[in-house]
Amino acid sequence: MFSIFKKKSSGILFPFYLLKTDMHSHLIPAVDDGSPSSEESLSLIRGMMELGYEKLITTPHVMQDMYPNNEQSIKMGLDEVMRDVKPEEKEKINTDTIRIGAEYFLDDHVLNKLDNNEPLLTIKENMVLVEISFASPPLGLKEMIFDLQIKGYQPILAHPERYTFYHRTPSIFRDLKDTGVLFQSNLLSFSGYYGGSVKDAAEYLANEGMVELLGTDLHHERHLQNLRELNFSTPLQKLFTRGLLNSTL
Repeated sequence: MFSIFKKKSSGILFPFYLLKTDMHSHLIPAVDDGSPSSEESLSLIRGMMELGYEKLITTPHVMQDMYPNNEQSIKMGLDEVMRDVKPEEKEKINTDTIRIGAEYFLDDHVLNKLDNNEPLLTIKENMVLVEISFASPPLGLKEMIFDLQIKGYQPILAHPERYTFYHRTPSIFRDLKDTGVLFQSNLLSFSGYYGGSVKDAAEYLANEGMVELLGTDLHHERHLQNLRELNFSTPLQKLFTRGLLNSTL
């Protein structure tokens, strides 16, 4: 019997085509710590399509002090990339297969936008990707999530497994889930790319059924190469069994 999954010596390679959509990446050139150029963006896009993705929702950082991006600057960056697409690639690489969102750092800037009723870039409909500091837990995180919800947004917390200050008290993850936030884990967290404790946290969240979305968080070629070697581990298989939202985006 032949397997539908590709194999490598250490196991089965991850079936990206089953996800269909990646909803976390940094492919807009020169706006954050992701791709530095349109040429690099297209190289990464081609690589992701070769993995098996059909659609990419790219999410530049919006962090006022470091990356003061807005809808206009992000759209301009995508337009630049689309202008450089080769004619023979336009069937696969176009504005139907590549859309923009954003990864919002939860701070006063975002809260002010909410207070002023300024629309946020979403992954789909009302779903908005947010992140917090890697250094320390923010004060009032639940209140910020509630503020987003009051304005009609469905918050998605990016890579919760990477916030190492929560690793000693994993019950905080359940507390956050109880607020109604969705969790998006990074695929490379399951490979140990970010370290052993992050891998353990990712597997814990997967085994507990707390992850609704998987993203590449792709920034550069090194990420892409590691994704090509990603194993379809048991925790990842469990997520597919329980159901993921990627293919609905």
